[in-house]
Amino acid sequence: MSRLRNVRNWLDERFGWEDLIAPLRKKTVPLHRLSYWYFLGGITLFLFVVQVLTGILLLLYYRPGANEAFESVQYIMTQVRFGWLIRSIHSWSANLMIFTAFAHMFSVLFLKAYRKPRELTWVSGVILLFLVMGFGFSGYLLPWNTLAFFATKVGTEITGQVPIIGKPLMIFLRGGEDVTGATLTRFFGFHVAVLPGLATALILVHLLLVQRLGISVPPKLEVEWTANPSAKREMKFFPNFMLREMMAWYVALGVLGLLAAVFPWNLGVKADPFVSAPAGIKPEWYFLFMFQTLKLIPPKLWFIDGEVLGVLAFGAIALLWLLLPFLESNNTSRTKRWITGAAVFALAYMAGMTIYGHFAQ
Repeated sequence: MSRLRNVRNWLDERFGWEDLIAPLRKKTVPLHRLSYWYFLGGITLFLFVVQVLTGILLLLYYRPGANEAFESVQYIMTQVRFGWLIRSIHSWSANLMIFTAFAHMFSVLFLKAYRKPRELTWVSGVILLFLVMGFGFSGYLLPWNTLAFFATKVGTEITGQVPIIGKPLMIFLRGGEDVTGATLTRFFGFHVAVLPGLATALILVHLLLVQRLGISVPPKLEVEWTANPSAKREMKFFPNFMLREMMAWYVALGVLGLLAAVFPWNLGVKADPFVSAPAGIKPEWYFLFMFQTLKLIPPKLWFIDGEVLGVLAFGAIALLWLLLPFLESNNTSRTKRWITGAAVFALAYMAGMTIYGHFAQ
């Protein structure tokens, strides 16, 4: 203990350590029956860190070229000690991170934590979710297997349906007209440099906003605590909540380790651009509800191409979702109920279409 105290004194003399952690000592977390939803944001951040660490280990052996990518991943899985486990952890943690990011977003929505003054916290969180989905899309191609190749081809073709900017955007993503080795190199750059840089900067902004504005409580509870301050219950963030947060990370690590060891991530078959796409090819689960919706839209709706209309509709919904806090009136409970109803519908629709898409031919 004396050594730890000496280290702390050493840091304090040089960096003002006590001043640096003072905000954490003052920070508190509300205690109520829904407090466990607060752990989802921390678990998402923990899985992002796992992604960074395992991604760095994979980078030591991965080679981003159409003639080498598949073989380098194969080498990692068969020749590198515990390489199969590192890759499996990286793949499973990516999927769990997207799942917890979605769960965190809906918990914030249902707890009304996006309300004034936390509008920008919501906006930064939704943009982070889009970036996380971008991680999934760009990383999916990197093993250069058949499923990833054709899923990327379909995904970039859908991007090309956006009016005016769609075609240039598709060519930019692909690095040309078709999905080739240039696409792989470009997606590698997005996955290991552009997206991590943007995500890290935005995570810092998001955490600063949470630190500055504090943690929200459900509106009903806020009214009760305002009327009766003695009923207010909270705990210190450091060390009380932080220790609970670390236990949640420990549980997440256990689930991740179990999935990675029992269900190791398959590599599949090397991509061949000259063969036909396999029947029933589908994107990853987090894009499946959009993919299945676009499949159900008729080819032509009046004079508009059905797929174009579907892409525009999803774009408009994403924009409305991002701006959600600014659509809610401060005093109109009817508006709040409407937004909650829309959120319930969105969650049910996404879950239903994902399940339907999984079993559909």
